[in-house]
Amino acid sequence: MYKKTLAELIAGLEAGEFSSVELTQMYLERIKRWNPELNAFITITEELALTQAKQADQQRHQGKGGLTGVPIAHKDLFCSQGVRSSCGSKMLDNFIAPYNATVVENLQQAGMVLLGKTNMDEFAMGSSNETSYYGCVKNPWDVSKVPGGSSGGSAAAVAARLAPASTGTDTGGSIRQPASLCGITGLKPTYGRVSRYGMVAFASSLDQAGPMTQTAEDAALLLQAMAGFDAKDSTCVPQEVPDYLSGLNNDIAGLTLGLPKEYFAEGLDDEVASTVQQAISELQKLGAKLVDIELPHSHLSIPTYYVVAPAECSSNLARYDGVRFGYRCQNPKDLEDLYKRSRSEGLGAEVQRRIMIGTYVLSSGYYDAYYLQAQKVRQLIRQDFQQAFEKVDMIVAPTSPTVAFALGDKFNDPVTMYLSDIDTIAVNLAGLPAMSIPAGFSQQLPVGLQLIGNYFDEAKLLNVAHSYQQQTDWHCQISDGFNVE
Repeated sequence: MYKKTLAELIAGLEAGEFSSVELTQMYLERIKRWNPELNAFITITEELALTQAKQADQQRHQGKGGLTGVPIAHKDLFCSQGVRSSCGSKMLDNFIAPYNATVVENLQQAGMVLLGKTNMDEFAMGSSNETSYYGCVKNPWDVSKVPGGSSGGSAAAVAARLAPASTGTDTGGSIRQPASLCGITGLKPTYGRVSRYGMVAFASSLDQAGPMTQTAEDAALLLQAMAGFDAKDSTCVPQEVPDYLSGLNNDIAGLTLGLPKEYFAEGLDDEVASTVQQAISELQKLGAKLVDIELPHSHLSIPTYYVVAPAECSSNLARYDGVRFGYRCQNPKDLEDLYKRSRSEGLGAEVQRRIMIGTYVLSSGYYDAYYLQAQKVRQLIRQDFQQAFEKVDMIVAPTSPTVAFALGDKFNDPVTMYLSDIDTIAVNLAGLPAMSIPAGFSQQLPVGLQLIGNYFDEAKLLNVAHSYQQQTDWHCQISDGFNVE
């Protein structure tokens, strides 16, 4: 059963091949067996999962269908009522969420069963899942390698089939990059397509929730339940959600795909480039046309991001002061000591680094020189994409310039670590939808193909991804170490 996709699990539940309780128990057993090796989960909600599974079985007997009874895992920055929601941080180690995030609520209303909360870089700040207070996550394809970040726990859980699907968040590539490094499908929707209410904020103008699954079809199923307007989130767009499943099998012949030369330049590993080119050739065989394009400001995406994102994180994380909730230091001498020690003891080095950068660029005398300039460059990056979409239907590129790197390899070199997201960050700055799909292997490690669409073009992305996956089986591959009952 663990090899089945969401679509296959739904079919099995509808046919009575197994119950939700049986399915949930199977995944819980796999988590107990393999999580000590992978460290993909922070919290396992066994009792809650079995209770929800029993309720789901009853609902199915009463005629409810769809995702009812299918298990899922949530990245640990989605507030889940009555469940620890830690953001991978000591600061929130004891925080039990009093309400559900809208994403959690939507999937719960759809009848899905919560297996647990997945490990992540602290407050979603990282590209390797090594900044978590609960220790680093391991890549199922090679446990000496990183799974990518910040949604590395979600990616590893799906890749090792400890869960059939998971939620993730993408601020600068944190769904797509781990999806690429772990060999799964990951979709970052258009900014505003999915509610951010109850999703602990890192950088409010960049964060977006999305599905992490085995296939594009599964991503469509999850996005259908996750997306939609939410009055509780002022950044959520009041736009009707299309039927993402209905267009999956559309013919992609005649679609024009743009190849940005900047994404195939120096820094891209030769084997990764070759694998991505082979995947693009497969799309050509399906009738897609290729056009060379330029995104001239894309080289400025990393410096722009590392001004905008830290500035927003500095503001968002100011609330963790040791007073209202979260970690509080022992025996503070006075209020200033309480603030200083609670934050320095409760937050990790990478989070503190970004807060310091963000506070600096927002400070008097530097706001205009840094933050304002970054926002102007961000607009140029957005305009590059808009001009490209006047010529092409979609952009194709590598998701990551390399395959998964060794644990500890870049941990003490923040600048090199930041370059891991060079192919993904521009999409977030522009607010566009994009996804990563498995495209092959290099050095026996997964390689991802990135598809970038125009605003609210998720259906088109899913259509192209599904068409590719109908011709290939990279998305079906499971690491030998976890391909066991």
